[in-house]
Amino acid sequence: MNHSLSHPQEVAWAPFVGPFDPCPPILCKTYSTPPQLFMHFQPLNLPQFSPEDALRHGTLWPALYSPYESKWGKGR
Repeated sequence: MNHSLSHPQEVAWAPFVGPFDPCPPILCKTYSTPPQLFMHFQPLNLPQFSPEDALRHGTLWPALYSPYESKWGKGR
């Protein structure tokens, strides 16, 4: 079972926009939900990355891999 596909790794929500906000509103915000939040204990015999791939991904177990993409500079 691939736990990283069981739950979304990025969740979007719409914050309250007040009529007197001084700045342009951000209509959609997102936050990260890493896979380890949904894995209560480490199951036996989890598949493992090769040593080289584990170093590239930052974890030994594919079920705990969560890619990170910086949002800084988007839209430029």
